[in-house]
Amino acid sequence: MGLGLGCYSWFRRITFAACVLCLGLTNSFAQETKPVHTVVVRAGRLFDPVAGRMLDRPVIVIVGSKIDSVSNGSTPSISGATLIDLGDATLLPGFIDVHTHLTSDAGSGGYEGLGISSPRAALLGAKNARLTLLAGFTTVRNVGAEGYSDVALRDAINAGDVIGPRMQVSGPPLGITGGHCDNSLLPFEFHYSAEGVADGPEAVMHRVREVIKYGADVIKFCASGGVFSKGDNPLLEQYSPAEMKVLVEESHRLGRKVATHAHSAISIKDAVRAGVDSIEHGIFLDDEGIALMREHNTFLVPTSYPLFWFEEHAPQMHLPPWVMEKSAIIIPAAKKNMTKAFHSGVRVALGTDAGVYPHGQNGGEFWSMVELGLTPTQALQSGTVNAAELMGWSDRIGAIHAGMLADMVAVKGDPLSDIRLLQHVQFVMKDGVVYKNEISGPNSAAQAR
Repeated sequence: MGLGLGCYSWFRRITFAACVLCLGLTNSFAQETKPVHTVVVRAGRLFDPVAGRMLDRPVIVIVGSKIDSVSNGSTPSISGATLIDLGDATLLPGFIDVHTHLTSDAGSGGYEGLGISSPRAALLGAKNARLTLLAGFTTVRNVGAEGYSDVALRDAINAGDVIGPRMQVSGPPLGITGGHCDNSLLPFEFHYSAEGVADGPEAVMHRVREVIKYGADVIKFCASGGVFSKGDNPLLEQYSPAEMKVLVEESHRLGRKVATHAHSAISIKDAVRAGVDSIEHGIFLDDEGIALMREHNTFLVPTSYPLFWFEEHAPQMHLPPWVMEKSAIIIPAAKKNMTKAFHSGVRVALGTDAGVYPHGQNGGEFWSMVELGLTPTQALQSGTVNAAELMGWSDRIGAIHAGMLADMVAVKGDPLSDIRLLQHVQFVMKDGVVYKNEISGPNSAAQAR
């Protein structure tokens, strides 16, 4: 009996192994033989952000999700390829926004925001991700979301459950008790503390590890007060230099870059000295701070479009009084200091603070940066190659080159002559898939040949 059971067990293991091997070979064969679709895209012009110039009559061959070749002139003969002819349109790399809040909407920064659950925020994010992608932004960094709702959104996009840009996310931003990254709207008896609150170097180190554990790709912290937070001062520093140093060192040790919300001059300088990768907003950036940023090669993410949008729309939004009081001080200072920073040669990566204004209007940042002193070429570089470098993804996004992901947008006309064209793109492709085409439809393979 024992020998019989042993033989049966041995036979069952052999049979199971054979089935697994058979399934593996079948899956492997299916993967190897699955056809990879080829698309050829041609247009009137192509903006190359690496060279900083336009190229005439580009022809891009896309195999699967990646760019296979970039040439100009005649269309290559490729059997079975689909041709997308964009006529005289200008082709550009898919845009990148390194400062978004996809899981929140404009106007929800006050007491109304207390009624939004994390599941509801994630669903808001699904709506806003679609708007952002259709606006031409194929990649974003989401810097601040409660309940890890941005982690859920990123994973849903990656799984193909919803459409949207590829994402790097921070989860809850880190900050001091009562600071801009806390929530000071509730009274004492609620004993509420935001998920990212951490006081002291040891607590900060623990919180960095915790947000990474739950899915953060990038670490966001608040070095100063802000505009939409109640009871703090954007002219003052919040985290101490010692806390910032531990936060940045631990984040970098664990392979995460660090973005910091920093308005006050002292918080900007201490954050740069601590080694942050990007200063977000930088409202009261002074000459010493500019020099430090250039010395440390720190990126500035100016979020300038909300300055203009807020001036026009804030009176109709019925925002809390502290928001209106702070914005009256911040907006003129930001415009002045951003202009100085742009002219000084500080490295700039495009970030819009989407969620402060309605999602889908991210392209306005190109225009606002030009208004404040960047050239159209510099503005485009900030939203392509510069942003890709800040995210650590220069090898896959930010330019239309062979071997990179097939992310591209197109507009009718020349955006170097009229930067406002970028606020209304007519063609959007991400990973070789067309999500928007208001210029022309794909033609047959025979026409592609």
